[in-house]
Amino acid sequence: MLLDLQRVLQARKDQESFLKIISALLPAIRETDAAGWYKSSSVLGILFTGLPSDAHKSIAGIMLTRVSGILYGALPFEQYNQIVISHYLFPEERDHNVPQRPSHPTLYPDLSKRENQNRLYKITKRVMDVVGSAVGLIVGSPLFLGIALAIKLSSKGPVLFRQQRVGQYGKPFVFLKFRSMCVDNDPGIHKEYVKQLITNQAENKAGNGKDQGVYKLTNDPRVTRIGVFLRRTSLDELPQLYNVLIGDMSLVGPRPPIPYEVQAYEIWHRRRVLEAKPGITGLWQVHGRSRVKFDDMVRLDLRYAMAASLWLDIKILIRTPRAVLMGNGAY
Repeated sequence: MLLDLQRVLQARKDQESFLKIISALLPAIRETDAAGWYKSSSVLGILFTGLPSDAHKSIAGIMLTRVSGILYGALPFEQYNQIVISHYLFPEERDHNVPQRPSHPTLYPDLSKRENQNRLYKITKRVMDVVGSAVGLIVGSPLFLGIALAIKLSSKGPVLFRQQRVGQYGKPFVFLKFRSMCVDNDPGIHKEYVKQLITNQAENKAGNGKDQGVYKLTNDPRVTRIGVFLRRTSLDELPQLYNVLIGDMSLVGPRPPIPYEVQAYEIWHRRRVLEAKPGITGLWQVHGRSRVKFDDMVRLDLRYAMAASLWLDIKILIRTPRAVLMGNGAY
């Protein structure tokens, strides 16, 4: 809960009103709660911890009413009317069918601060994304045509596979790939495996001839013959250059998850969809891909976000072709 006291404190510089507010609020704060400045000397923040998840909305409403009533009784109406009270629930409920970011910026002030500090990098990165994706789409158009023809001749269905994915801050977008699976397949196989992967229950399966196994579905019955080749060579990912061009993705960044993946995330896993725009390649791709456990993949994504720079992006892009050719972790 945030209490914006800026107007009150500016009007009464002797802090008398602030002391009244604190004295009135103390009885409403439990020992397990925490209070302090959300914004120094202007916005007071209170963390109400340990709310039962099945009733947190109703409890939050009761708390808001209670705090508002306490302040109304303790302060003159003019001062009470100058306080702006807002409240937020963490973790947030996420509806990825709504085309808006479900992650409220108020809960992540560190992200806003970092964005303001890295504006030049973000502008430069966007220019690189637009130029790189446009060149890739133009130069690769004959290859795209050949792949599209092979897909059409080998199986029934569309050339492109469209799927809703979760972008930065949880905002959904339509993700493109060359279709590598049969149409009308059952996603239940992948849903179950993803749940096992995220909870560290997935088996390390034999890879594509390499010594080290992979954490990925192998011998997936949904994959077509041409699809096996496209996946092992990562050619199925090429249509994502269009996602980069229109700004849903970047050339470098974490891989965008499917909504049911995010539903299985632990709270700390969610940072990977907050810290950076999703990308075609990243640290995970050049450090073993599916040979890496899910938790380690998340750590690589967070490591990239914390150390993001134009030079790091360039190094990852340079290392990506070798990773693709070697096929380490691909399946």
